[in-house]
Amino acid sequence: MSAPISRNSPSPGSPSDEVAQFDGAEALLRAWGRGLTPDPWLTVSEWADRHRWLSSRASAEPGRYRTDRTPYMRAIMDALSPGHPAQRVVFQKAAQVGATEAGNNWIGFVIHHAPGPMLAVQPTVELAKRNSRQRIDPLIEESPALKERVRPARARDSGNTQLSKDFPGGVLVMTGANSAVGLRSMPARYVFLDEVDAYPASADEEGDPVGLAEARSLTFAHRRKVFLVSTPTIRGVSRIEREYEASDQRRFFVPCPHCGAMQWLRFERLRWEKGKPETTAYHCDACDEPIQEQHKPAMLSLGEWRPTAEARDARTVGFHLSALYSPPGWKSWADIARDKEAAAGSDEAERVFRNTVLGETWIETGDAPDWQRIAERREDWPAGTVPERGLFLTAGADVQKDRIEVDVWAWGRGLESWLVDHVVIEGGPANPECWDALTELLGRSWRHVGGAELGLARLAIDTGYETAAVYGWARSVGFAQVAPVKGVEGFNRASPVSGPTYVDATVSGKRLRRGARLWTVAVSTFKAETYRFLRLARPTVEELEEGAAFPPGTVHLPGWVDSEWLKQLVAEQLVTVRNRRGFARLEWQKLRERNEALDARVYARAAAWIAGADRWGEATWADLEEQVGVRGTEPERSEGQAPAGRIHRKPGRRARRVFRSSYMG
Repeated sequence: MSAPISRNSPSPGSPSDEVAQFDGAEALLRAWGRGLTPDPWLTVSEWADRHRWLSSRASAEPGRYRTDRTPYMRAIMDALSPGHPAQRVVFQKAAQVGATEAGNNWIGFVIHHAPGPMLAVQPTVELAKRNSRQRIDPLIEESPALKERVRPARARDSGNTQLSKDFPGGVLVMTGANSAVGLRSMPARYVFLDEVDAYPASADEEGDPVGLAEARSLTFAHRRKVFLVSTPTIRGVSRIEREYEASDQRRFFVPCPHCGAMQWLRFERLRWEKGKPETTAYHCDACDEPIQEQHKPAMLSLGEWRPTAEARDARTVGFHLSALYSPPGWKSWADIARDKEAAAGSDEAERVFRNTVLGETWIETGDAPDWQRIAERREDWPAGTVPERGLFLTAGADVQKDRIEVDVWAWGRGLESWLVDHVVIEGGPANPECWDALTELLGRSWRHVGGAELGLARLAIDTGYETAAVYGWARSVGFAQVAPVKGVEGFNRASPVSGPTYVDATVSGKRLRRGARLWTVAVSTFKAETYRFLRLARPTVEELEEGAAFPPGTVHLPGWVDSEWLKQLVAEQLVTVRNRRGFARLEWQKLRERNEALDARVYARAAAWIAGADRWGEATWADLEEQVGVRGTEPERSEGQAPAGRIHRKPGRRARRVFRSSYMG
């Protein structure tokens, strides 16, 4: 019988003679002792200062991470620590204030110090892959504490893939908010939701991505942590604003270097001489003394977060931060003043400034323009003629029960547009002759005042009514020139049109799998844009004669459109609707029953987006101008010919030619 095996280990302080004799005994005992020593209790910010290294691949300031560089991030990161009572941390922010690196610090902390299943969500799967390559891989490779816990990707069965990182005690899964499968893939104790305002309204039509992701953490009860981060977008539809307003709404208060008064920084207190942003200074709320940029580091180091509201949910804490707090070397107050001056006069630039610099939502003006005022702005040019600055054509087709209404729009630089034709095809989708007439319209051309004949670059047709008939017709004529579209509610500034996706189609009674291509259109974005363009101020006749130009986006309407069409163009308004939980959202509601002109305009605008007009560079626009006989921004005009958008009674005769640019194929 063998002797019993003792389970008692020798004490490092009093080793037995047998153990102490062999080589390496002291090192073995030291290692064994270290293994019994628990890890130090660290917060996320303390862990980052001790273990995080920034790579030159992912940071403009490589080297050891220092929370003191962005002291306002300390409390946000520490709220993500296991010892903090908060279960949900909301961060509404400006761009480039260090939020992404703080989230990466949390990922590193979890891998090293508090392992468990973690889900990190980007707006799309492609962005998740890019973030993995550009952020997560350098995070692991440059920090020794993480590198020893995540095996190299090239190792066999390493568990280290582009969208999944295994580590002892847990796994990091990365996915996109557009993937319902990724969002419901596993339970997750930790959930990192980055740029939530860029998430689609629904993940594969299965529901709100934020709700789907948070549901994965509910089984962990009080031990869960959810981090929601985003630059805001539009008031009423912004997810991050909704979450922040439900929190305790913390602001970062800093002391005035002159009087010591604590205050949170507001853009309204930033002052400078017009045209001289280098003179910018911040004026104290209390003493009104100017505070210079060099005071900012000391102010930030002495700052503190203070709640400004009572949270609806005690488990949620919320933080708001603008670019006014950016540390030295990042975005200065002079840079902010310069951005504000550059944005003056442009609603789109003002929106970007408000979202990305101030970290605040943009208030969309949704009141319908007055149709009578629009009628007074109608211009006189020959029906069916493309004005001078119109460079390509798109059409929007709205399918009704007894007809198809089509509006043809010409587009120029800066998305300046002209209504060229309005066609009503009687009969409806049940009548084959109606589709034949629509097919004939695809082959038509409209004469440009320069002599060229322009065909349709794209026709976008609504699939909301008689979907199968629309798919069948689009398939018969080909998808190069026709884009079936589906309108969805909600705003999407980054990509108002997505697709195409392949859908099933029915042709001659037979179901064809993936037989049609469908584009999805965020109609709210284009409706709001149309109303904004309709409100643009216009130069006077005298200013036009002196060479003034119409603002980018100007909508030109011909004298032949009647009052009914004008009323249809402004038939909806944007209203704020609150649900049972009190959360607000924006919704377009009809002011009158018929709105075909507005719908057709949205579809034609979507067709211009699909054709690429929003992404073309100078070379493309110059090429289009050359092809239609226009040279530069001040093209040559035949004698008696007025500028575009004004009277064109006698256009000069030129050789007739049909124009379809290769850019719109």
